[in-house]
Amino acid sequence: MTRLLLERLGHLLLVLWVVASLTFLMFRLMPGDPTLNFLSPSFDEATRTALMRNFGLDKPLWEQYFIYIAQLLHGDFGMSFLQAQPVSVLLWDALPNTAVLTVVSLVLAYAIGIVAGAFIAFRRGSALEAAVIPTALATRSAPEFWLGMLLLAVFAFQLGWFPTGGAVSPGGTMGSVVDRLLSGDFWWHLCLPALTLTLFLQGLPLLLMRATMLEVLNDEFITMARMKGLSRWSIVMRHAARNALLPVVTAFALGLGASIGGNVVIETVFAWPGIGRVLVNAVQSADYPLAQGAFIMIAFVLVVMNTVADLAYAALDPRVSVGARK
Repeated sequence: MTRLLLERLGHLLLVLWVVASLTFLMFRLMPGDPTLNFLSPSFDEATRTALMRNFGLDKPLWEQYFIYIAQLLHGDFGMSFLQAQPVSVLLWDALPNTAVLTVVSLVLAYAIGIVAGAFIAFRRGSALEAAVIPTALATRSAPEFWLGMLLLAVFAFQLGWFPTGGAVSPGGTMGSVVDRLLSGDFWWHLCLPALTLTLFLQGLPLLLMRATMLEVLNDEFITMARMKGLSRWSIVMRHAARNALLPVVTAFALGLGASIGGNVVIETVFAWPGIGRVLVNAVQSADYPLAQGAFIMIAFVLVVMNTVADLAYAALDPRVSVGARK
């Protein structure tokens, strides 16, 4: 297990270095000039040169790269060009919003998916299964922005039950993380984004749980439970479902990392002030440090959750760690 942990840690560091390097090159080589977002056409070339020097963009590319890597090693993401604030402050302010949206949606999606997947596996061939599976496939395959726009059109614009976007009502303030979590207005604004993401995510745990349950239900201990006269709920949840959860637990860890990085569309549709929206705005304004910091933070969460999934699988199934030592 220790060897597996060290190997995964090495992979994590390597992936983060590759992502950081590619992110640096991507923004430096893409067309566009970040000074155009700050300077009027009436300013002369001397002003532009001074601004480039202030941003550190006048140095050779290789020197900029080594400065960038050295700053990352010290936990310094640099200063935002557009907002003139440390990138770390801007990202840490947006991260709780993304984390709450992701965790709430994943917990709901996997709770619904696990229970529904286990139940329809037990009722295989029924009309319920014939209705649930196409619905799960439809919500899973539908584009996230389409689901979001559909919910906005019905529940926000037509019925007026929920706000059309943002995390606070007009005139309100975000406040601290604790203030947000204790604010009913914050949770009211969260409803539609979380519902959209829940509908999109629930298909995977539902279908995965159904597939693994169908295998488990053929095992001898399930036959024995039926012969004992146990109730259907007891057989499905206490015996079969517990033995079918391993792939779903792994998928949850992977889904958490993927959702942090995949919420860009949801946050853009609902104007949710999370990491994804920060990234979109930074790319549009050529704010290199902020865009790089957002990319690296998303990559870090994704790689860490992949590592956690590997380690969790190895802990739950000793055959994985034994195979790693061969």
